[in-house]
Amino acid sequence: MIYLDYQATTPDAPEVAAAMQPWISEKFANPHSPSRWGREAAAAIEVARKQVEQAIGLPGGRLAFTGSATEALNWAIKGVMEKAPKDRNRIVTVDTEHAAVLDTCEWLEDKGCDVVRLPVGLDGLLDLDEVKAALDERTALVAVMLVNNEIGVIQPVAEVARLAHDAGALMLCDAVQGLGRVDLSEGPDLVAVSAHKIHGPKAIGALWMRNGVEPAPLIHGGGQEMGIRSGTLSPELCVGFGAAAKLASERRSTDHAHVERLWEAVRGELGRGWAINGSTDRRYPGNLNLRREGLDAARLISDLRDIAFSLGSACASGSGRPSHVLRAIGLSDREARSSVRLGFGRYTTEEELISAVRRIDAAARAQQGLAA
Repeated sequence: MIYLDYQATTPDAPEVAAAMQPWISEKFANPHSPSRWGREAAAAIEVARKQVEQAIGLPGGRLAFTGSATEALNWAIKGVMEKAPKDRNRIVTVDTEHAAVLDTCEWLEDKGCDVVRLPVGLDGLLDLDEVKAALDERTALVAVMLVNNEIGVIQPVAEVARLAHDAGALMLCDAVQGLGRVDLSEGPDLVAVSAHKIHGPKAIGALWMRNGVEPAPLIHGGGQEMGIRSGTLSPELCVGFGAAAKLASERRSTDHAHVERLWEAVRGELGRGWAINGSTDRRYPGNLNLRREGLDAARLISDLRDIAFSLGSACASGSGRPSHVLRAIGLSDREARSSVRLGFGRYTTEEELISAVRRIDAAARAQQGLAA
């Protein structure tokens, strides 16, 4: 199988699996226990916490582990709005955000919050003037993704954060697809991240919070994680996340150069009839969202079962609806259903990527009755 679905998840790095193994088979103590074994597990978690914080790269904050980035985003949005003054009940977000943000905002809207969903252009990018126009003294939170999970475009997070702060609001960034890949050196007050997008384990995420920013707890119970996120932590998952974050930081330049080479190679290989969805300039190069007029993308994926690629977000793939991201950049339902996403990264070789692209192109042409 050729794996080209890196935005859905990434293969575990061997170094991550090795770091996790002792905590699965031998060092199984509860990290919240006062026993010697518990204290050892707790110490390993603190090392992992620092490693993830360093990968995020923002100073002056603290990080709490969660069960997923979805939990982290829910916690940030609901927790900030619960603590916000009554006269600050507005959330400003973007039409192309992940469902974890959009659905949470919709839930809060039903409870009386004012939600502003900003449009994007055909390139998938925000207009900063529209962001500024949406902000006023009623705004409590601005939520903008760093790297879009479906089309790979990179939003101007630092500029959005400055506008949010000028309006007295907090800024939340979904950095799931950007962690260890795209610079996040300034701006956000809250950052949600996930391990399994950077060659770490599934079922663990984290929320970074700037000092002084503390959303109301989403989960109550034993008072773990500094008293703000209850639940017994998994040493093996935390250690795995830390190892993946450390590796991503160490390999960042190497990984980025590799992915850029793959991006250039695949763009040079694409046959006639394919268009790239979203900006070709301001994007993460490991995400290639392609459109072909009249293509039945779902059938194409079914026909090429030994190549793993997708229609878009894995979280929404079973809904049967066209991608909300592609619709937001102005594509019709038909165009959205004629689009596929290829995701590649650290362990993708140029040879297998080129082979897959050639087969995808040939299968698409055959589906449409075109000569090779």
